[in-house]
This record gives sequence, C-alpha cells and structure tokens, in this order.
Amino acid sequence: MNLGSSFDDELTIPNTPADKASKVLSKEFPGAENSGAQVQIVFKVPKDETLDSGQINKVITDTLNDIKKDDSTVESVATPAQLRNLSEDKNIGYGVVTYKDDAENITKASKDNVLDKIEQTRDEGIQTELSGDVTFSDSESHGEAEAIGILIAFIILALTFTSFLAAGMPIISAVIGLGIGLLTITIGSNYIEMQNTTTALASMLGIAVGIDYALFIISRFRKELSEGRSVKESVAIANGTAGSAVVFAGLTVIIGLLGLSVTKIPFLTMMGVGAAVSVLLAVIVSIVVLPAILGMIGHKIAPARGNKFLQKITRTNEGKPSSNKWGTFVTKRPLIISILAIVLLAVITIPFFHMNLGLPDNGTTMSKETTERKAYDLQTEAYGEGFHASLVVAAKVNEKTQDTQKAIEETTKEISDLSGVKSVTPPIPNPSGDVYIITVTPETGPNDQETKDLVKTIREKSNQTEKEHHLELMVTGTTAVNIDIAEKLNDALPVFALLIVGLAYIILVLVFRSILLPLKAVLGFLLSLGATLGLIVFVVQDGHLLNFFGFHSPSAILAFLPIITIGILFGLAMDYEVFLVSRMREVYSHTGNPREAILAGMRDSGKVVIAAGLIMLAVFFGFMLTPDPMIKSIGMALAFGVLFDAFVVRLTIVPAVMTLMGKAAWYMPKWLDKLLPNIDIEGESIFKEKENKETKEQKSNKPVYDK
Repeated sequence: MNLGSSFDDELTIPNTPADKASKVLSKEFPGAENSGAQVQIVFKVPKDETLDSGQINKVITDTLNDIKKDDSTVESVATPAQLRNLSEDKNIGYGVVTYKDDAENITKASKDNVLDKIEQTRDEGIQTELSGDVTFSDSESHGEAEAIGILIAFIILALTFTSFLAAGMPIISAVIGLGIGLLTITIGSNYIEMQNTTTALASMLGIAVGIDYALFIISRFRKELSEGRSVKESVAIANGTAGSAVVFAGLTVIIGLLGLSVTKIPFLTMMGVGAAVSVLLAVIVSIVVLPAILGMIGHKIAPARGNKFLQKITRTNEGKPSSNKWGTFVTKRPLIISILAIVLLAVITIPFFHMNLGLPDNGTTMSKETTERKAYDLQTEAYGEGFHASLVVAAKVNEKTQDTQKAIEETTKEISDLSGVKSVTPPIPNPSGDVYIITVTPETGPNDQETKDLVKTIREKSNQTEKEHHLELMVTGTTAVNIDIAEKLNDALPVFALLIVGLAYIILVLVFRSILLPLKAVLGFLLSLGATLGLIVFVVQDGHLLNFFGFHSPSAILAFLPIITIGILFGLAMDYEVFLVSRMREVYSHTGNPREAILAGMRDSGKVVIAAGLIMLAVFFGFMLTPDPMIKSIGMALAFGVLFDAFVVRLTIVPAVMTLMGKAAWYMPKWLDKLLPNIDIEGESIFKEKENKETKEQKSNKPVYDK
C-alpha cells in the first residue's frame, strides 16, 4: 500500500458550466483526453533573422528530433513550421513535445534531456524557453519559510519568557503537533482528493496556533510557580485554566475552517478540513503532551519574571490598573482614538471594492528569471495576451436539420464578430457530427474582466442559437474553468461571511453575557477583514509595492483567498477578543467599574495578545518569503489580518469603544441571561474551587481559644 503523498495540483469544481462542457467533449472526442503531457518549446530568433530561414529551421528541427529520441517517454514532436504558428514577423514560434504520460509522471531524467537538447538552439543565438504542462523551474519552498518563522517566534518567546528553556517548549510542542498533522494529511491524500496548497495552509496554522497555545499554558504554569505552588499543582492549574481557553480557541478556529464546507466547493472544503486537522492536533498536543513534558522538566523552568519590554507597553506595576500605560492613554482619549483607528482601517479597505478574483498562471506565478515566465512573455509578444486565455466552445447539435451545417458556420462567424475576439478556428466535428469544437482566442488575458464578459456573452448567445437552430453553445478550457471557479467562490463569499459573523455574535453573547460587546467585536472583525483584503488588492492587484513584498507582477486576487482569510481570521479574532475581554468581564463583575475593568484586562491579558500576535506575524511573514505567489499571498493576508485585528482592533479600538460605552457595554436582559448556559472558557471555576477549599481547610485548622 502506498502511503506517500498524492496531492492534486488542479483546482476544479464539479457541475460548473465549464465542467459540463468538458465532460461533453471528453465523451465525444475520446482521443483528446488520452494524450499525455505537452511541453511548448518557444523560439525567438536574433534580430534580422526569421524562423523559416534554412539554417535556423534546420537547427530547430534537429533539436526537436533529438528530443524525440527519448522514445521511452516522448510520444511525438512537432516543429513551428508544421504547426504553422510563426508570429507575424516570423521571429517567434513554438514547437510541441507530447509525452506518453501525464505531467506528474514525467521523470527528472526526461526533463534534463529536454534542457540539455535545447542548448543546441541557444548556442546558435536562438532564445529558447519552455512552457506547458511540465514544470522545469523549482518554485516550491523547501522549509526555509517555516524555519525563518520559527526562528523569529523563538526570539519573541525568549524575550517574553526571559528563558531559553521556556521559549523552546512552545516550539517543540508546535513541531510535534505539526509533524503529526502533516503526516495525517499526507496519508489522507491517498484516499481523498486534496490540493497541494492544503499542506501549506496546514503548516501555517499548525505552527502559528501550536506556538500560541503552548505560550498560553506555559505562561499560566510559570505564574503558578511564582506564587509558590509545586510543579505538579502548577501544571494541573495551568491545564485546567489556560488549557480550557486553548480548547475554546482551537474550536473557534476549527469551526471557521470547517465552515468552508458551506461553499460546497470540494477543493476548498478539503483545504479547510486539512487545516482543521492540523489545528486539532495542535490543541491535543498542547493539553496532553505539553503538560506531560512540563511535569518532567518543569522544575528547570524559572517562575514568571517581569519582562521590561512588555512592561513598557502594557504595564509598569502589576498591582495597579492605572500603571497600564497604553490602556491609560487609550481610555483618556477614547473618542479621538476610536475615530482615528476606524478611519485608518476604512481607508485601507477602499481598494477592496474593485477586487478582481482569478487563478494564477505562469505570467503571475513564475519569476521573470524562470524559463516558464520567459516563454509566457515571448508568446504574449508574438500572439497577444489572449493566447493564454483560449476558450473552447462545444457546439452541441440537439436536433439535426438540413440547415445544421449552415447554422454552425453562421454561429462561428457571429462569435468571431463579438467584441473582444481576436480569432476563431473553423469548427471541427466529432465522427457523428453532433458536436463541434470551436477555439476562440480573446484579445485580453485570462484574468481580465473583458475575457470574463466574453465567456458570459457566448453562453448567453446559446439561448438564441438553441431557439433558432437547436444548437447549444458550451464554453470550457482552462480559462473558462478558472472563471467559473472564481464566480462560484464570489457567490459563496457573502453567504459564508454572514454565517461566520452570525456565529461569532452568538458565541460571544454566550461568553461575555452581553448584547453590545459581541456586536462591537463583530464590527471590529469586519473592519480588520476589510482592511486586510483592501491591502491585498492595493498590492497584488493594483501593483503597488510589488517588489517590496516580493511579487513578480500585478495579478488578479487568488479566487479562494477571501474565503480562507475570513475562515481563519474569524477564529484568531475571536481568540484575541476572548483573551482580552474575559479578564475585563471578571474584574467588572467584582468591581462594577468599567474603566478599571478595561485597564485590568489590558494589563493582564494585553501582554498575552501582544506576544501571540507577534508570533502569528512572524510565522505568516515567514511564508511570505516563499517563491510561490499563491502561498505568499495567503501568508500576506493572514499576517496583515493579525496585525490589523490584534493591534489596531483589539488593543486599540476595543478599549476605546468600551470606554465610550461605559456600563452599557455589559448590558444583558435578565430573562435572556437566565436562558443562556454559563460557559467558563478559562476554567477559572476550577481554580476558584481550589482556593475556596484551601480557605476552608485553613479555617478548620485554626486553633480555638476559650474566653
């Protein structure tokens, strides 16, 4: 039995119009789907030369024939002259190498054979580049991103804990959980269809939440040690309190990820499931393995000591709420700070409203130094952007008449006259003559809005041709498939966002016993989400600061990026909100003073949110260093999502708005309070019961004196 990886690199959605058209063509033209992978070898001759000159044509033909000698893997080759694809000035053309196997089965030796043989044409001064189904350039990360993120996280932990041993514990815990998670996903890929981006997403979240969750538990463990408790007691209390919070935090992230299934898009569902498995295992390791390790070596970890850096940001004297410098600053100027922070996020959100969703191609995913990108640019130069956006129209005859052939020709002519069409091939019938293939080359690229409009126009035209000629027009091809995927995801986005927002509100009402606080939290989540997507559009789509962030060129926004960002950011935002406001609720319930509660929450939980947020930023920024633009854009979205939500929304807007709300923030109708279950997410009841028990024991042991 094979337990290696078996990931799919294609993004597909069943039952879309393009998928239905593809199935029709596969059935009516069975030979086409049985062909193996193809590689396009693109040639550009020096200035003042042409591809049809005798010497150059001979060099190209000899090179392709030498490649064909690898007959164990190569099925056939075709020269530019045979394919008649020379550019208008005859200085660019491409040959095609067709393999016997699919792209994933092409060996390194076969790739090296092609790379060696094309040196013949390059030596003659002919620029020769490769494109097609087989990838010749390495665009994958080999663990560098993860290593950089973990290294930065370790430095942050060392500063937080002021102990290298304590700083190493969350790293060990996260790596154990991540290793088990990736192994589970890899084995599962043999039985369930998964995309190769699943592991990248699982790695991002597995490392980030694994370190954060261990941070919460170890912080509480060291706090208990500092109060004089034994290692055993400290581990038990830390796991009963912080461990409970970790379970809740993990569940909110898992709910957000599993919520991706409501889109009914298989590859997105499996990405969510894979990442959820990674988060679940991070939770299990944090509350099972980590306490066991602490029980063994906890005596070597020093009790909590003050960190001067974090104290400067969050507090100077732990016993005085007023010593919280940032909290004091915010609560003294709540109105102006609220307005400034909200306006800042609102301005960053503006580009979101012209977001264009799409899927990557060699023109956006590959570096300009790679042969695939150079081939893409040469073909664009020769044939225009539309060359990469070819549409395959399946004209299906539902009822044959004597005018069918004439109707096919008229329809082909009408398609060629449509706005945005560069060229149309003559219709090719199947053996029975009831399905025709028409290839349409647009004037614009695969992710341009004009191309999407053209696909829509041809499909709408089908209504007319069906009525007049019983001729159904179905559009497929890679570009049409990608357009359908983007449209399906775009349609699913509002439904998913509404579900997540509603779920967040209900969870927070249960946790905080308040009507207005959860509303404030949800609106804050929407602000950070909008700013995140707005920034991504500003950089990736609009092309600002591309070099700074390491993108090769402007491109459409990855179609599934907004939904994934919503699912993950939802869980993280709820975590930060709960860690911060639950402490405020505890103090308010004892004092009834809303400002004192805000300062106490900022003092006691602010440092945890800062450390957790910085660790998340470190891990996600690490993934921004990968060469793959898909992974880079996901890492960027999550990194800035955490930056906006943790530092602008939770640590700035939340205390400012709560100060303005005063006691109204904690309003809860008595009848509703009685109906709702009491959720102790931080396990404080366990700790309080222990304290009460100790107090009773002390009283019972107190000596009684006669008067």
